[in-house]
Amino acid sequence: MTEENTTTKVKDFVLVSFTNKPVLNIILFLVFLVFYMATLVGNIGMIALIRASPQLHTPMYFFLSNLSFIDSLFSSVVACKSLTNFLEDKKSISFIGCAMQMYFVIGLGSAECFLLAAMAYDRFVAICKPLLYPVLMSPRVCILLMAGSYLLGFSHSLLHTIFTFRLSFCQSEINQVFCDITALLLLSCTDTHLNELLIFYVAGLVETTTVLCVLLSYMYILANIMRISSASGRLKAFSTCTSHLIAVTIFHGAILILHFRSKSSNGSPIQDVSDKILAVFCTIVIPLLNPLIYSLRNKEVKDALRGLLKKSLGLN
Repeated sequence: MTEENTTTKVKDFVLVSFTNKPVLNIILFLVFLVFYMATLVGNIGMIALIRASPQLHTPMYFFLSNLSFIDSLFSSVVACKSLTNFLEDKKSISFIGCAMQMYFVIGLGSAECFLLAAMAYDRFVAICKPLLYPVLMSPRVCILLMAGSYLLGFSHSLLHTIFTFRLSFCQSEINQVFCDITALLLLSCTDTHLNELLIFYVAGLVETTTVLCVLLSYMYILANIMRISSASGRLKAFSTCTSHLIAVTIFHGAILILHFRSKSSNGSPIQDVSDKILAVFCTIVIPLLNPLIYSLRNKEVKDALRGLLKKSLGLN
């Protein structure tokens, strides 16, 4: 069979789910639905709270509202198709649909990497250069950092999407819950060496650069906090960073494990149930955890929520 015939043969892909048993699929549908709805409620609720609370109209919460927006979309891109597939016999996704899903998964994930780095820079300026904070983190700068995060994230995604879907595919079964680039490369009957180089160098550059930005910011923050004489002052200064630090650790830790995991003896990435569980954790669970982390560990958010509830109930 020629390469051209092989290419035209694959009209759509099949997403291999956790199980083919109808009862288990219904249970998984309900579990996914609960997590997805909780993710939407948590993130949309965070956006609404920030917009409704004047005390949260600061650069830190401007970035946080955008993080919630990204998490809502990120979860929706994967969860909506997964929920549909749990109830269908043939768990298929069209060729174009697969390309669009991969584009948005990589784009939103990359944008979140850059946004978390921008949030680390915001904390660095707030703690290390407080007198210059209004200038260095002006509304114009915040908008530029936010726009840059989206632009870089989706430019990175476009590169991978174009080079992935120019390949010829001999197989149609994707052993993953969404159109993951690593799983797709395993289906190709043409040389994927260039794609692997792009993942290693370009995606590696995005991950390394953003993680390094976070690490450098927190090195300066820690050094500055250690100069504070009182223990209570040090604790108060560091408490403004803990939520962000936890979110960064969980997000980048999961990304590193998912995309730089062990390989089989022939050099191909290992694809098994653990990959699917980790993919679900990255795309469904982490977007749910972020609003919980920022609300449960952040006094300003809790105070704003209490104030909004009192106002709505007429208890002022």
